[in-house]
Amino acid sequence: MMADVETAVRRVARRLTGDARNYDPLVQLAGKSRFALIGEASHGTHEFYRERAEITKRLIVEHGVTAVVAEADWPDAYRVNRYVRGRSDDRDADAALSSFTRFPAWMWRNTVVREFVGWLRRYNDTKDEAHKVGFYGMDLYSLATSMESVLAYLDRVDPEGAQRARYRYSCFDHVGEDTQAYGYAAAFGLRKPCEDEVVKQLVDIVEHAADYTRQSQGLASDDYFFAEQNARLVKNAEKYYRTMFRGRVSSWNLRDRHMVETLEALDAHFARSGRNPRFAVWAHNSHLGDARATEMGEHGEWNVGQLVRERHAADAVLIGFCTDHGTVTCASDWGASVERKRVRPGLPGSYEALFHETGLGNFMLFLRNEDTLAARMGRRLQRAIGVIYLPESERASHYLDANLQHQFDAMIHIDETRPLAPLDAGAGWTDEEAPETFPTGV
Repeated sequence: MMADVETAVRRVARRLTGDARNYDPLVQLAGKSRFALIGEASHGTHEFYRERAEITKRLIVEHGVTAVVAEADWPDAYRVNRYVRGRSDDRDADAALSSFTRFPAWMWRNTVVREFVGWLRRYNDTKDEAHKVGFYGMDLYSLATSMESVLAYLDRVDPEGAQRARYRYSCFDHVGEDTQAYGYAAAFGLRKPCEDEVVKQLVDIVEHAADYTRQSQGLASDDYFFAEQNARLVKNAEKYYRTMFRGRVSSWNLRDRHMVETLEALDAHFARSGRNPRFAVWAHNSHLGDARATEMGEHGEWNVGQLVRERHAADAVLIGFCTDHGTVTCASDWGASVERKRVRPGLPGSYEALFHETGLGNFMLFLRNEDTLAARMGRRLQRAIGVIYLPESERASHYLDANLQHQFDAMIHIDETRPLAPLDAGAGWTDEEAPETFPTGV
C-alpha cells in the first residue's frame, strides 16, 4: 500500500532542481489570484523563507502584486513599508527592521527578510509612488506600540483628540506593557476591562477621518490609514488578551479574524487609491492552510486560509511548505533564547515521512483536482513547528491530522532544511551543525 502511495506522489510531483523556471506553473497559478497565501511549516527554516521570497518577487514583477502582508505586528511592519517606499530616514534594510524587538525577533529580523526588503526598496525606486509595492503586518500583539502610534498621529493632526485618546488609553496604565497581566485581571474581574474606552477611541478616529485627511496634502490618506488600523488593532488586541484566559479556541479565532480584517482593510485602501489590489500573504501553515481540512476545524478553530477562501473562493491560492529533517532556528520556551535544533525525521504515517520515502528530494505538488492522489494519501499527520520546538515531545507538541488536498492548493516539500539566520543571534544560536544525537545526547 505504501509503495502505491509513493508511486502516486511521484507521478504528479514536479521536481525542484534549483532552476527558477521550476516555479513557472506555481507563479502562473498564484499570479491569477487576488490573494496568494504562502505559508511555512516553521518560523525558523531558511528554505521556507528563501523560496517564499523568490516566489513573491516573481509575483510582484510578473503579476503586479501590490503588497506583502506578513504575520507581523502592524507598526513594526509599517516602518519597513515606509522604508521600501522611500518615505523613511532608515539608512538600510537592517535599520528598517530594527523595530522588530519583541520575541521572537528572528521571525522578521533575519538575513532572508533583510535581503528581500533591500530588493523591494531597489524595485520600488524604479517606480512612481502610485506603483510602489508595500509591506504590512497583520498580527495584533502590538497593543502598547499601537496606542503610542495613535497618540503620535493625533498629536500632529488633532491635539485635542490626542488628549481624549490619552484619557481613554490611560485605562491600561496600571499594567504598563504587560498585556497578559491586563488580560488576566480583566478576564477574572480583578480590574475593569478597557473595552468601552478602546471602542470609543476607534469610533472617534473614524468619525474624524475626513477632517484629518484634509489637513495635509500628498500622503495624508496613508498616514490616516496607518493610525486607524492601529486604533482598530488596540480594540481587537484588548479583546484578545481578555480572551486568552477563556481558552485557546476563542483567542485563536479572534487573532485570525483580526488578520483577515487587516487584509480586507488593505484591500479597500488600495482600491480607494485606484489600484487593483493583489496580495502575497506570509504566515505559518497553521494560519494559511484551510482549517476545515484539519483537526483544528474539528475543535472549532478557523483561520486566515479558511476565511479568505470562504470570502474569495477561487481568487485565493493557498501554498504550504514542509520538510522531513534538518535543523531549525527556534526557542525552548516563550521568551527564551534563540537556539538551533535538529529537526527529527517525519513520524511514520505523516506527510513528511511519505514525501521523504518517495526519494524525490525537493518537489512541488499541485493538489487541485488530484482526487486519485488525495484518496491514496488519505488523512495523515502533519508537522507544525512554530516559535518553540520540543523534539522530545514532538508527536504531542507538533503534529496534527490533516487532509492535504483540502488544506492547500499546492505543497512544496524541501526534504532537508537548514536554520534561518537571525540578525541578532546571541549566544544560543550557532551556524555550526548540530550533532546527530541532538537533543538526547545519547
